[in-house]
Parts: sequence; structure tokens; C-alpha cells
Amino acid sequence: MSKETRVFVVAGPSGAGKGTLIGRALEKLGDVDYSVSTTTRPRAPGEVEGKDYYFLSEEQFDDLVDKDAFLEWEEVFGKRYGTLASEVDKARSLGHDVLLELDVKGALTVKSKIKDALLVFVMPPTLDALESRLKNRNREDTGDIGRRTKLAPGEIQVGKSEFDVIIVNEDIEEAAAKLVRVLRGEST
Repeated sequence: MSKETRVFVVAGPSGAGKGTLIGRALEKLGDVDYSVSTTTRPRAPGEVEGKDYYFLSEEQFDDLVDKDAFLEWEEVFGKRYGTLASEVDKARSLGHDVLLELDVKGALTVKSKIKDALLVFVMPPTLDALESRLKNRNREDTGDIGRRTKLAPGEIQVGKSEFDVIIVNEDIEEAAAKLVRVLRGEST
């Protein structure tokens, strides 16, 4: 590796705004690579293969599990998601820092394998705000929203106790600026 690289893992409850914060932060940073995850869920309208996810069949995902190709993987609401170790290794071999967007469990799995990974927890200002965001993004049905909101308090508890940095996403610009400072290694 040409320089010491870092692995940043951004996690938080569904609807906390992780993707939006990451997108804004990456616009300001040229030397952090976003690790594209794999999934077995169908592609949503507007999603791009290789940019949003690598969309895999169940059989393709099974093959990668059998080959121990994942740094971490989880089943979430009947669909599987995973981070290919090769994606992280490739970026680091080029001397780039790597940013992963994961769920809480996946973040802890990465930390168990990459001890110096920095875990960043994105928290909604309130649970009501979280539920409202989930409804407004029009990606889940009512049952999924209920399941995701039910998981949030436990995820928040883990975030508060196990993560290195907590960003409360009340004001998107302030939260994105804080994430940029974290990714640059500046004080928050």
C-alpha cells in the first residue's frame, strides 16, 4: 500500500439519512472510495448496477458465500446484502481510504475483522422523524416501515455504546460537514 489507509463504516437505522450524508460527503472528498455492496433484492427504479449495488441472484450470492468472498454479509427482511472483501482490498491497495455503508450488525462484523476501522453512527433526531423519513422515501410498504422502526431503538443503543462517532442528522448540511471532518481525520 502506498499510504496508511483507513476504513470508515457508516451505519444507522433505515431512514436516518446515511446515503444522503455519504453522497454529500463524497462530493467534497476525492480520496475516499465508496465500497459498493452486493444485494439479492431487486433493483429499485433509478438504481444503477455497480453504483448503487451489485445486484446478484441468490445462486451468485451463495457462490460468493461459499468462496468466503465477503468481508461481511447479512440477511435483512428476506434479502441478502454483503461487502466484497475484494472491493475494500482493491481500494486500499491503491492507497485510498474506503467508506462502507452498512447496517449496525455488519459494521460490528467489519470492526471485528479490521480492528482500526472507524465506526460512524448516523442517528435521527427523533424516532418520529425516522418514521416520517421512511414513509416519505416511498421504498417500503407499511409492514416494512413498522419492522424498521421497531428495530431502530436497539440499533440506536448499539450505536451509542459501540461506535466511535455519532452524528445526529437533524440538519443535513451540518451533519454532512461533520462527516467530511471525520473522513478527513479532523476533530468533530
